[in-house]
Amino acid sequence: MLKFSVNLSTLFQDRPLLERLTAARAAGFDAVEMWFPYEIPAATLHAAMRECSLEMVGINSAPGDVGAGDWGLAADPRRRSAFLESVHEAMEYAQAIGCPNVHVMAGIVDATITREAAWDVYQTNIDEACEIAARRGLTVMIEPLNAIDRPTYLLNRQQQAIDLIDTLRRPNLKIMLDLFHLQRGEGNLIERMRASLPYAAHVQIADVPGRHEPGTGEINFANVFAALEAAQWQGWVGCEYLPAAGTEAGLGWMKTVAR
Repeated sequence: MLKFSVNLSTLFQDRPLLERLTAARAAGFDAVEMWFPYEIPAATLHAAMRECSLEMVGINSAPGDVGAGDWGLAADPRRRSAFLESVHEAMEYAQAIGCPNVHVMAGIVDATITREAAWDVYQTNIDEACEIAARRGLTVMIEPLNAIDRPTYLLNRQQQAIDLIDTLRRPNLKIMLDLFHLQRGEGNLIERMRASLPYAAHVQIADVPGRHEPGTGEINFANVFAALEAAQWQGWVGCEYLPAAGTEAGLGWMKTVAR
């Protein structure tokens, strides 16, 4: 049976962050994940998680200056110092809250360099991030984001992520397998998902288009979930969607599609 975590950065957004933990537990979730928890002291978040009997299964490294267009720092040769600082911060925070996985964001390709040059920087930075994470017993996740919504993002395809893992051969380097981005950017969802699962630490879901809950778009989630079970997927499946009409109102899919 599949196990689902809830992304607190996309669901329960009508509540302050810490109150989302209580809401997630009330909705029946045992685990949560989120993008950027750093506004809350790690000890405060960890205590709130314990009080709700929830585990955190994934966070992101800091994105940089989002207002200036950043969405990760690993591909920018001018930001190496800031990148390393963000990795150390993320790994320290993750260890403090008992979170095993950190998505280290690739970032955009600056207009002044080629994608090949950005990739060389990215590969070096991810290798070092894995070394930093290994010292704390943590896993680095990399996530391809579709080129329709994120055209300047460096990491767009599953094969890129697989090739990087095969090149670096770091046992703590895994894919964050986001099925929304996979379907929207590449298609052939189930076959590509099966190819990536051996490399994955975590799966995320949202329907296409709209990025809403399962059952609102084109993805046949009954078939997707059946394929995950057939592949004996043991990890979490993260609900990282934007509720179409409120979080609680949209949870009915868990009793139908995910039964």
